[in-house]
Amino acid sequence: MAIRPSQNLSAGLEQETCWSVLDCKFREQMAHTLGTLSDQVEQALAALRAFIIQRELCGLRNWDAVVKDYSIPPEVLNRVGQVRRKPAIVKRQR
Repeated sequence: MAIRPSQNLSAGLEQETCWSVLDCKFREQMAHTLGTLSDQVEQALAALRAFIIQRELCGLRNWDAVVKDYSIPPEVLNRVGQVRRKPAIVKRQR
């Protein structure tokens, strides 16, 4: 003789499974979106690196205007690897 759960219990299980499946789909979508955004950020950083290199090859080494015009935060510059050089101290010859 097979034992079946009562209707009240089985209805609750189906609804819980539905929510679990829906929750799983939401999590999959969020993970996919984060992966896509991560790729876009990496592409933007690569483009910024290329821009930096092109400017330096053209002899344009002043970063202040670029950082200001494009509102590049210091954290991004650190991630790209841009290092600010300290002004050289010129010694007077006597």
